[in-house]
Amino acid sequence: MRKERTKERKQLLKKLKNKYRLVLMNDATFEERFSASMTPLNVIAGVALVTVIISSIVVSTIVFTPVKEYIPGYSDTQTRINALNASLRADSLEKAQAVYAQYLQDLKHVLVGDILSDTLTINPPGRKPSEEPDFSRSPEDDKLRSEIESEERFALTTGAGLSSESIGLPGVFFFTPIRGTITASFNPARGHLGIDLVAPEGELVKAVYDGTIIFASFTADGGNVIYIQHPNNLISVYKHNSVLLQKTGNQVQAGQSIAIMGNTGEFTDGPHLHFELWYDGTALNPQDFIAFSN
Repeated sequence: MRKERTKERKQLLKKLKNKYRLVLMNDATFEERFSASMTPLNVIAGVALVTVIISSIVVSTIVFTPVKEYIPGYSDTQTRINALNASLRADSLEKAQAVYAQYLQDLKHVLVGDILSDTLTINPPGRKPSEEPDFSRSPEDDKLRSEIESEERFALTTGAGLSSESIGLPGVFFFTPIRGTITASFNPARGHLGIDLVAPEGELVKAVYDGTIIFASFTADGGNVIYIQHPNNLISVYKHNSVLLQKTGNQVQAGQSIAIMGNTGEFTDGPHLHFELWYDGTALNPQDFIAFSN
């Protein structure tokens, strides 16, 4: 058996070494144009050499030239760097957005009176908390707080006697929020800390003064509500709107449209605007500062 295998190998090697002649001739005249003597082993070696050369050229072209950028699924180094930077920025923006969302949610709780002391964000976005503050109070502080709370527990402060000069806005012209008829005046004794204005349905509600939207959302009692923070701790409130035209954080100018009058919320009996004006935590009578006309 071993001899037969050896014999077959010798015969195969002999066939590979046998010489053949490749002749190219004119088919019409039988004139010989080219002839070459070669063996099957030479042909195999030549084909292998050509294959290696072509493969080397292709690989070198892909690796060392910009041609590789046209290969589907391939991205160059700069693209990968840009993608990494974009991913890091998106992650930072997502975290910042979460902080702002929590801060605005806390502010909303404060404005509607639903203060949750254990969930409020103490530091606004962009402000890094320093050392843990000391909230301990002295006995004198506790006594003073108790006395003030007992005296003002059921007290309601209003802005009677205040003027534009006293709130630091002398000579300021407040824009009329809506042209309509006053159906309910300022009456803090009955818990009505603003005025109600009735106007044609779909009337635009305007900002009374320059400021920043600090709250623009839906509440159960006031419906679609907008709060605007003005200079000198002045805040204006617009309730029961059908549509809000501004978002929290927007800067508005006096007379700029901020909402459309409506009939949303529980404390309403028809389309109207409930308007309030607050200064440093004190409710003001809007009629003392704004000239309302039909």
